[in-house]
Amino acid sequence: MSGHLSLRLAALLTLAPLLWAGNAVVGRLMVGQVPPLTLNLLRWALTALILLPLGWRALRQPQRITRRWGYLALVGLLGVGLFNSLQYLALVTSTPINVTLVACSMPVWMLAVGTLFFGVHPTKRQLAGAAVGLAGVLWVIGRGSLQTLLTVRLVPGDLFMLAAVIGWAFYSWLLVQPPAHMRGAERPTAEEGWDWAGFLLVQTLFGLAAAGLFTAGEQLAGAAPIQWSLGVLGALLYVSLGASVLAYRCWGLGVAEGGPALAAFFNNLTPLFAAVLSALVLGDSPQPYHGVAFVLIVAGIAVSASRSGPAQKVPG
Repeated sequence: MSGHLSLRLAALLTLAPLLWAGNAVVGRLMVGQVPPLTLNLLRWALTALILLPLGWRALRQPQRITRRWGYLALVGLLGVGLFNSLQYLALVTSTPINVTLVACSMPVWMLAVGTLFFGVHPTKRQLAGAAVGLAGVLWVIGRGSLQTLLTVRLVPGDLFMLAAVIGWAFYSWLLVQPPAHMRGAERPTAEEGWDWAGFLLVQTLFGLAAAGLFTAGEQLAGAAPIQWSLGVLGALLYVSLGASVLAYRCWGLGVAEGGPALAAFFNNLTPLFAAVLSALVLGDSPQPYHGVAFVLIVAGIAVSASRSGPAQKVPG
């Protein structure tokens, strides 16, 4: 694994944030057309169908799954069922720019979860970077106004996204420090079907169970019916094929080749892409406080970047 930036590596690590930024914009476009929790269920159901021809071998030996069902159910819940449900809920009341900027606070929560629950203590450099990054998140939550921040006038979507990011921090640590049956010689091999597609397929199937329960609750609460159209069908194809399968694959290859420290810088392109796409598609132009927040968040990542830290695979 090398931090050398080749043209191929730059393309891989740029495409994933671009696709995830598009996911945020599409999620905003679907408000009023597809209920947010239903959108998440449909997204991952289609993703599972796309992954099935690629990862079906992981399902050939069910005992390998049943032995690890607790772990797989938890990562499926956090990575598929919870994160994206909360993200689409966030987009009902918040903007794609805000949502992606709040998601850039991931290093802060990665350090906090690692310290409190996994016994991995951050360095002074990481703490300093986290503080700068957190300042950026607070700046965007406060809409660039100290008075707004002090009076805690938060948009519900920002809080949903914060909850999603914290859940993803737990998910990331569970991938980095899995139980013994998912490490070393105990972990099923790629030759047995547990490559990137097989592992993502198994997670997706477990996550779909949680997503189905969330959607059932949404429908029981009186969610509006889906407003089917060609636009909705196109959006579902995009979020399943583009923002899920393709983005996850590009990001995984990029992290493996360039390392998590280098990849972290590219992840913070997501709010920049979201701002451009929002202006083009939604007419939602970025505000000056978005620029300040973005600079602070990127500065925080630059200060805290360390090869000794865990991989931070942030989705869309």
